[in-house]
Amino acid sequence: MTEALLTVSGLSAAYGQAKVLFGVSLEARRGEVVALMGRNGAGKTTTLKAIIGMVEASAETLRFDGHDIRRLETFRIARLGLGYVPEERRIFTDLTVHENLAVGLRPARSGRAPWTLDKLYKVFPNLAEMEGRRASAMSGGEQQMLTIARTLMGNPDMVLLDEPSEGLAPVIVEQMAEAVIAMKAEGLAVLLCEQNLHFAAAVSDRAYVIEKGAIRYAGTMAELEANDEIREAYLTV
Repeated sequence: MTEALLTVSGLSAAYGQAKVLFGVSLEARRGEVVALMGRNGAGKTTTLKAIIGMVEASAETLRFDGHDIRRLETFRIARLGLGYVPEERRIFTDLTVHENLAVGLRPARSGRAPWTLDKLYKVFPNLAEMEGRRASAMSGGEQQMLTIARTLMGNPDMVLLDEPSEGLAPVIVEQMAEAVIAMKAEGLAVLLCEQNLHFAAAVSDRAYVIEKGAIRYAGTMAELEANDEIREAYLTV
């Protein structure tokens, strides 16, 4: 196995006095898709925000690409090559698709082929068809595609992806799955938060299950699919 690109151990986080995460540990390697699964409120989104530096957190280990990122500001973590796609789709609604993508552009990292508009439009053909459209005139699924594409224009080594299939039409969910697979093919690591087991199983190599801010399961996605006890205890509604 290759060395982990992201290593997290003993990650704890709080919103004010309310503790939310309790010693979370996980890792992800280049070219690997890892699913962080759990019900609403289990701590999935907070885990991503703690990694990227958006919530108050402490950790025994929080390393990305050889860098200790425990005390770094979010923009400095992003500059190291860690991209973040929030569930709430923070796009610039007054800008066109092309302008949104241009805002995210950063040089490719050494030894990696850059994400170009042509490459992104092959992954997201819908965006190519509406290149000049304002983001405010796009559907929720199209905005989600744009958010992911803008993140990839930054040429990250890893992407944190929060609930990519949530509330989307099946045809858009299928395109989201294809996009995650394309990221993996490019050698990126992906850590995605998901509740949808079918979606996660279609794209992920390994899975962690989180409940009440603590990891309850870690293993391959195939093992999780076969483990009725874990799925019923922590994933069923």
